Amino acid sequence: MKLCAVVIPLLMILPVQQDEYTQKRKDMVREQIEKRGIKNEAVLTAMESVPRHEFVPEGQVSRAYRDGPLPIGHGQTISQPYVVGYMTAYLEPKPTDKVLEIGTGSGYQAAVLAEITDEVFTIEIVEALSESAKEILKKQGYTNVHVYHGDGFHGIPEHAPYDKIIVTAAPGEIPQPLIDQLKEGGKMIIPVGETSFSQQLKLVTKKDGQISIEELLPVRFVPFTRD
Repeated sequence: MKLCAVVIPLLMILPVQQDEYTQKRKDMVREQIEKRGIKNEAVLTAMESVPRHEFVPEGQVSRAYRDGPLPIGHGQTISQPYVVGYMTAYLEPKPTDKVLEIGTGSGYQAAVLAEITDEVFTIEIVEALSESAKEILKKQGYTNVHVYHGDGFHGIPEHAPYDKIIVTAAPGEIPQPLIDQLKEGGKMIIPVGETSFSQQLKLVTKKDGQISIEELLPVRFVPFTRD
């Protein structure tokens, strides 16, 4: 019997395709966030995954991974990467958390949270921004982010209580409705101050029905606007 050799072609294993921004994200996380003391692995991984350049206006794409905030229109900004990492890390988000964000902006912070947590509810007072963020988040495949248009002072009571709350604009004082919507054992991070030169980032913790407030660092956010 004649034996026939079977030739099995050698398959080339190609590297996973990376876009031109992959290295920029890695550099951003390493140089701007990790080296400044943010060690929460879930946060670092999330910020390395979310394509920040997709959440800024076309004219700002080349600056998306720089160390600073960027304008997104309507007098609003996307926060500096370090500030996003810092605030997210201090919340200590967990996979099972339900999170409320006040101030959707471009949707970037919501996307970072959505990489880590089960569900994110976010509300934006500027309707054009809420619609734009909704489209961007949908395009990026974030099915666990729910975008609302409205006055964030009142939160989103129909989905309360929340394990974590993050506020990305500065009121003169902490809104009581947000305290009420914070779950027992929950945390809220919020900039507070009447002017951009007097704001303090604060961590609010609810325990046994009581609120404790820790001042973290001076910050400069856009003012909290109301309807």
